[in-house]
Amino acid sequence: MFELIFIPAVICAFALLSTLLFNRYLAKHDAGNEKMRELQKHIREGAWTFMFEEARVFAVVTGIIAVILWQLFYWEVAFAFLLGAFLSMSAGFIGMHSATFANARVTNAAQHSEKKAFNIAIAGGAIMGLAVAGLALGGLTLLFLIFREAFNPATLTIESKAVPLVSNILGREINFIKAALIVSAYSMGASLVALFDRVGGGIFTKAADMAADLVGKAEAHLPEDDPRNPASIADNVGDNVGDVGGLGADLLESFVGSIISVIVIYLYVYVGRSNASISALLEQLGVPLGLSMQQYWWLLIVPLLIISFGIIATLISLLYIITNKKAKNLQATLMNGTRLSALLTMVFAFIIIYLSPMNLSVFWCILIGALAGIAIGYIAEYYTSSAYRPVKKLAEETSAGAAIGITGGMALGMLSTFIPGLVVAIAIIATYKLAGLFGIAYGALGMLSFVGMTVSVDTYGPIADNAGGIAQGAGLPEKVRKITDRLDAIGNTTAAIGKGFAIGSAAFSALALIVAYMWSAAGSAGEVTIPTIEMLSANPKIGATVIAALFLGAMIPYVFSALLIQAVSDTAKKMVEEIKRQFRRFPDILKGKRRPDYNKCIA
Repeated sequence: MFELIFIPAVICAFALLSTLLFNRYLAKHDAGNEKMRELQKHIREGAWTFMFEEARVFAVVTGIIAVILWQLFYWEVAFAFLLGAFLSMSAGFIGMHSATFANARVTNAAQHSEKKAFNIAIAGGAIMGLAVAGLALGGLTLLFLIFREAFNPATLTIESKAVPLVSNILGREINFIKAALIVSAYSMGASLVALFDRVGGGIFTKAADMAADLVGKAEAHLPEDDPRNPASIADNVGDNVGDVGGLGADLLESFVGSIISVIVIYLYVYVGRSNASISALLEQLGVPLGLSMQQYWWLLIVPLLIISFGIIATLISLLYIITNKKAKNLQATLMNGTRLSALLTMVFAFIIIYLSPMNLSVFWCILIGALAGIAIGYIAEYYTSSAYRPVKKLAEETSAGAAIGITGGMALGMLSTFIPGLVVAIAIIATYKLAGLFGIAYGALGMLSFVGMTVSVDTYGPIADNAGGIAQGAGLPEKVRKITDRLDAIGNTTAAIGKGFAIGSAAFSALALIVAYMWSAAGSAGEVTIPTIEMLSANPKIGATVIAALFLGAMIPYVFSALLIQAVSDTAKKMVEEIKRQFRRFPDILKGKRRPDYNKCIA
């Protein structure tokens, strides 16, 4: 059954080939006049400068860590770490290329058709989305093919090794399964890139944005993205390095983490399959006692198969979005594409689980994770889209002054954290009830199973934003700017959805990794036992409930603060309205000839 690994391998190759086809689609469209091409060139050069500078520093750090891993463990572990880092960084470079290649083409297309400009932007995002999913999954598949012997069930065992410094602190040797160490190192490499891209890119993005607005708008009174502003190009570059490279690497890291958490748990389950408690767990999952080699390979490769067909679902959904010529509401089309991707992925997941040795309890965990991800997307859309009440109410508050708009925005942002936290907490409890700690890992996998579509939609945002900047800088007609502004408004919502999804999936994925660590910590050179959460609860059965309660408890300060700030904002707005009313009705107040109605403001 090891031959199943070639299915993910072929689909990964197809995903990467699709990025070339989407790039060819972009190349068929003109980048516009000389001024538009010049602005595109400056943005592109700036983005590449940032990426290469980051890569130069990153190469030194990864090299040092790889040498340490080689010396402490094995060369295979160091190789897996470098592979994870390289592929994650490569995805960032591919995304940066697509975003800076598509932006001017979106602007030029906006002169003719809004839908055409929209299609080019989503095609640019598709390149990044497919690169993230294809490279991340391709790297794991490659590890299986290169280090097949490490995953061989006939020789799979827990090893013990004295690791300098670490063993001295623990007072004992470290126990591990070599295959688990290899995939964990791969995830570590991807995580390190996410740290660099997310933090470094985020700092650059906000620094450039603040500087461009503070001096350009506030002092020089220049319009948004005016080419006379020295920071205008840096601002557009920041949109790419933060929201393309940063968020893409963030989701890739969570994506890889969710896959390897399932793989690591399975490795320890197989080694400890003779243990009575683990046999009971396997029976709960519908796996026949004994766990043959064929069943072992099935269970190990199932997460890779689910993710692979998630890529197929992403491709189908992207084609639906681009070929839908009758679409009138482009934001709805984009969201429908995401839902279609999730639906198709769940259909494929059901078929895979049905054909596997497991029962459907695992599928329900995957479905719960996917529904949680979709719910977080809906919630983010509700709180950030101009079509819904929260943003409309905030716009009304802003009419009373910038300060009230800022406090209202803070309150809205804080309040928006609670429901996603509640969704994740419910998903944790539900998946744990269905399949124990295994269920949590599969729930995280389900949430990220269609990550290619999520990244594609999110990358659309900065491309549309850049297109608006180029339209302004090139002095194009107002009607073009209106089209790019509408596309940008959709992009702002998709960016918020992407960030919400990234945070929710990171929480779920991190918990899945903790579960995988607990399994590895529960293993010794002699046996493997099911880990419990006794440090949180004397009764392991309610451990997941305790963790869910921790999620909700962390949200309460935000909700309480939001209610207080919103109360201040609402009161200030009413007072501003009363002050303005008195000034309008009684002009003599400003001349000092009439006493204001102080009590009216107080009451």
